Amino acid sequence: MQIDQSLQDELRGVARACADAARVETLRYFRGAGLLADDKDPGAGFDPVTQGDRAGEAAMRAVLAELRPGDGILGEEQAAIPSQTGLTWVLDPIDGTRGYLAGTPTWGTLIAVHAGGAPVYGIVDQPYIGERFEGGFGAAQWSRAGAARDLRTRQTVTLDQAILFTTFPEVGTADERRGFEAVAAQVLLTRYGMDCYAYALVAAGHADLVIEAGLQPYDIQGPMAVVEGAGGVVTAWDGGPAEGGGRVIAAANPVIHAAALALLAAAS
Repeated sequence: MQIDQSLQDELRGVARACADAARVETLRYFRGAGLLADDKDPGAGFDPVTQGDRAGEAAMRAVLAELRPGDGILGEEQAAIPSQTGLTWVLDPIDGTRGYLAGTPTWGTLIAVHAGGAPVYGIVDQPYIGERFEGGFGAAQWSRAGAARDLRTRQTVTLDQAILFTTFPEVGTADERRGFEAVAAQVLLTRYGMDCYAYALVAAGHADLVIEAGLQPYDIQGPMAVVEGAGGVVTAWDGGPAEGGGRVIAAANPVIHAAALALLAAAS
């Protein structure tokens, strides 16, 4: 699908309006005494959803209903809406709901615009910190409180100088865990628990790798657009497309991506 400059500008504006709307609703409940969580999958590990998740997605859907009513929507908390335009908005109102419940500030709102292939534009928004990371159409940007700068990934080329993130120490299945551990054993530093903020740190040039498994499309498409817009690489563990979720690796550059991918393939 061809997206000209005028449409690019429109999509950026709509994505920002969605992020603004979600900020209001997610912050309404964050660190509040009345914050409640339901378990979406009882008996299979705690998979929480809160009032903030539901209200944040409803707010974004209201923006899209007004500004882009023909576009599709794929969200975590409500039913999918098919696209009439070739564009689909992929929404995760709170990526990191466990962190949100625990009061940590590195959860975020994820927004992506999908045009039939990979996502073409995405946002990782950090409502409590006030940081917004955007990427797509060949560029990426950080903004906060009126300040802004371009984002570029760093050019680390050896694993022994790389910083690696994943959300949970228990990465997926036993085989997936072995793959992650093979990479972790070679890097300079491994950190855990940052959810979507880890991808933002790769885009901002502070880290080199994020390796995860068991992702959904709404978990990765926003971060994917931001990392790629900043010059990084995001694929599945087999090197294929990552927008469908599953096993995902985000890397600061093609060299460090290839080094990590080889270890994942050999160990998992």
